[in-house]
Amino acid sequence: MRRMLRYFRWLLALGILAAVILAAVGWYHTANFASRQIDVEPIQPIEIDEAAAVERLSRALTFQTVSHQDPSQLDPSAFLDLHAHLEESFPLVHERLEREIIADYSLLYTWPGNSEGSRPILLMSHLDVVPVEPGTESHWEQPPFGGKTAGGYIWGRGALDDKSGVLGILEAVEHLLAQGFEPNRAIYFAFGHDEEVGGSGNIQTALALRGRGVRLEYVLDEGSAIVDGVIDGVSQPVALVSLAEKGYTSIELTVRHEGGHSSMPPAQTAVGIIAAAVHKLETNPFPAQLREPASLMLDFLGPEMPALQRVAIANRWVTAPAIAWNFATNPTTNASVRTTTAATIIGGGIKENVLPTRARAVVNFRILPGDTMDGVLARVKRVIADERVQADHVNSLSSEPSRVSSIDSPAFETIHRTIREVFPEVLVSPALTVGATDSRHYEGIADDVYRFIPMRMKPDDLPRFHGTNERLGTGNYAEIIRFYVRLLQNSAG
Repeated sequence: MRRMLRYFRWLLALGILAAVILAAVGWYHTANFASRQIDVEPIQPIEIDEAAAVERLSRALTFQTVSHQDPSQLDPSAFLDLHAHLEESFPLVHERLEREIIADYSLLYTWPGNSEGSRPILLMSHLDVVPVEPGTESHWEQPPFGGKTAGGYIWGRGALDDKSGVLGILEAVEHLLAQGFEPNRAIYFAFGHDEEVGGSGNIQTALALRGRGVRLEYVLDEGSAIVDGVIDGVSQPVALVSLAEKGYTSIELTVRHEGGHSSMPPAQTAVGIIAAAVHKLETNPFPAQLREPASLMLDFLGPEMPALQRVAIANRWVTAPAIAWNFATNPTTNASVRTTTAATIIGGGIKENVLPTRARAVVNFRILPGDTMDGVLARVKRVIADERVQADHVNSLSSEPSRVSSIDSPAFETIHRTIREVFPEVLVSPALTVGATDSRHYEGIADDVYRFIPMRMKPDDLPRFHGTNERLGTGNYAEIIRFYVRLLQNSAG
């Protein structure tokens, strides 16, 4: 009995000791979980003629520079008219910078630097827009290609994605040229004409720069924004600067089966087999994992959260599975911690009483950095585990995930500092772009690639991307211009 009591005392003592050690380690991690936000000095106001800038962007939105999956549907005149509008709107840019037209409609501007000591940088956006879904035109509060300004917003396809980036950059350059600014390094501006369908224009632009021996310090493209009310536990707006973007592949599932009359069906028809395969994929998603950039986002935002969440995030050596699970419960954050699975097309059969000889489905995957296209295909086959189902990559737009750019580079520090100077109330955090951008075409000639444009987005604004009632606040557009002005000053001043 005494031996048993002594044994339990030892267990209790060890348990107390373990709890004390865990508490001490947790306290240490929490105490050293400091803010990553850069403190900046106030800057002089950057004076922008907001009304004139808004008018130039509004006019740009009237040109129907729509990218279609079928290249034959492209309207050359829309792009040429937009080129002419840019030339008219920004005379100093077109007088002092070199402009090249690449792949017929994409634009590359070169602003030579007055020093050879620093490597060049590249700022990007794109000229093309997605189509307006037929039948939804009447749902728009303002015509999608009307370029109207109403209620404090600029309305139209391209206001968010992404003519505001093109015009905002050129407004900033025109402003700096008028002030006599001379960059101390070369700066490139690349505006693709077909980003929405793969980006052949920027592919050729990147190849042209590579052929000239250009090596970029950093690239900044669209991709993330300033979000407000989107991230649980953070009361301030957050500028999400994406360090990477997900890969993309679609996998076609095909079943070939014996046909016949529906009155004498087999246990499973081709449609049933394909449906079962899709069900297996949907009910066996890729695991949620706190890889970079998601883990870096926690490093930047955790210190700004309430105490309980701060403790949990500071001690991810214990809490990581619970945090990953919490991310996975929300479709917005779920996409940042796993390769996502989306069944988008299914079909088979020609008549209700005829057994189909073929059925197919297409499943789209957005690939988390660290996973690969071949790894996705291998897992699809393993999960389905049915030799009757053939699986293969189907989309020519397929791409591997990008690499994760550095948060320790001078470039990231410059972007971070610029955001804090122009938007002092905003927190800055690394992030992951879940879609695809043209910036991926420059990875081979750039040290780092970042994706951010300072559009202010609340939860109800997110569906406007590629959706109905796309719009941008007029005041926010002026902020975007100021951001680019200050970024160019900080990067090349």
